[in-house]
Amino acid sequence: MRAASKPSPGTVVRSLVPARMDRLPWSAFHTRLVLALGVTWVLDGLEITIASLVGPVLQSAQTLGLTSAAVGRAASVYLVGEVAGALVFGHLSDRLGRRRLFIATLGLYLVANGLTALAFDYATLVVLRFFAGAGIGGEYAAINSAIDELIPARYRGHTDLAINGTYWLGALLGALAETVLLDPALLPVNVGWRLGLLIGPLIGVGIWTLRRALPESPRWLLVRGRVAEAERTVARIEHELVEHGHELAPVDGTMALEVRPTRPMGYLTLAQTLFARYPTRSVLSLALMCTQSFLYNAIFFTYGLVLTHFYGVQPADVPHYFYLFAIGNLLGPLTLGRFFDTIGRRQMITATYVVSGVLLAVSGHLFTIGALTARTQALCWSATFFVGSAAASSAYLTVSEIFPLEIRSQALAFFFALAQLVGAAGPSIFGQLIGDVEHPDPARLLYGYLFAAAMMIAGGLTEAVVGVKAERAPLESLAAPLSRAGDDPGA
Repeated sequence: MRAASKPSPGTVVRSLVPARMDRLPWSAFHTRLVLALGVTWVLDGLEITIASLVGPVLQSAQTLGLTSAAVGRAASVYLVGEVAGALVFGHLSDRLGRRRLFIATLGLYLVANGLTALAFDYATLVVLRFFAGAGIGGEYAAINSAIDELIPARYRGHTDLAINGTYWLGALLGALAETVLLDPALLPVNVGWRLGLLIGPLIGVGIWTLRRALPESPRWLLVRGRVAEAERTVARIEHELVEHGHELAPVDGTMALEVRPTRPMGYLTLAQTLFARYPTRSVLSLALMCTQSFLYNAIFFTYGLVLTHFYGVQPADVPHYFYLFAIGNLLGPLTLGRFFDTIGRRQMITATYVVSGVLLAVSGHLFTIGALTARTQALCWSATFFVGSAAASSAYLTVSEIFPLEIRSQALAFFFALAQLVGAAGPSIFGQLIGDVEHPDPARLLYGYLFAAAMMIAGGLTEAVVGVKAERAPLESLAAPLSRAGDDPGA
């Protein structure tokens, strides 16, 4: 159906936009979408890797002279910034559209992170890291929603996991760059870490034009009453595919969606909607997001401190131990991702959460009894997070597909924010457990490893009990729009 103008509130509109999007074959359009939006995870992986690697360097008197606890706090401030950004921009994404927000959040990140390279004291560093985190947090909310709404259902699972997995491509790039930049034989110690902070903005500038060429989500346009614009957008995508030789399958007319355009809701109303209408899915989302956030932030932000304090690795050599760790994290979602669409979401999410928790507990025990070297410690981390990376990526996939379209971005921001608040405690807690160089105590750190492992196992067991069978299913069949005409979508 084509509309000449925007319907008035309460008017029922009928459209095949979702069915038309889901029946599309993979094309150059989808590849551009993945490249332009997927860079978010590359940037976040790059940022967190650099923060982890420069942590020991920032303890030098030639740089900022920070303590281990201060390094951990700086990492936590970045995560708190992600929380604030997710909440603010997640709400705006549902109100103003996906496209406007994934342009604005990239701009905020570029400016804040570029200025961080000029920080000359601790206070300036943490303020700028907060705003850089806010940009990335906002990216998560707007972009996960846009990707799920634009990728056909049969590709959604493994595409989402692969995109989230590119976080570790950014991490690998960060480690490779810091191998050179943190080498005191090549650059002064107070210069290399600053140059590393400019890598992300350079990548962001390179992707800016490609991102600006992307359309608004037709699904979002539909529920906001902009039916004609939604259908024109889909028509342009279909026309591009036909011009490049793709054959389009016929549209199933029975899949038409009828909705009443609505206004976006605030976070108080959102929380009431989530826990009153979708209580089980909300508990599931909390379990998956919070457990993986604590695990990753705790280990990742402090692994450089573990290598330097317990194994005597020189700060400039820390990146060398990171490569296998990053490769394992990158290959995990790429290797296991297709099984989330074939074997099934519940089976694979449960397995990856539980197995990664068990592997972490085993490696923590080996660390405590002194059975590991710096190299074998890195190998243990790589094996653990080969599985754990797929688990963490599946948490974002789950939250972004099991709630209605009108609140998808805000729901993701809401659970992301809660998860990051939990995760933000990880670096500070582990920084305290590690202690200073003169008094490292592996037995204390074991408690942290066992706690993180128990959280992951608990997340997996929650999925086993209340997980949603979402593989290859249209988004509207998983959670009908709140504005759907007819019966109660929450039934």
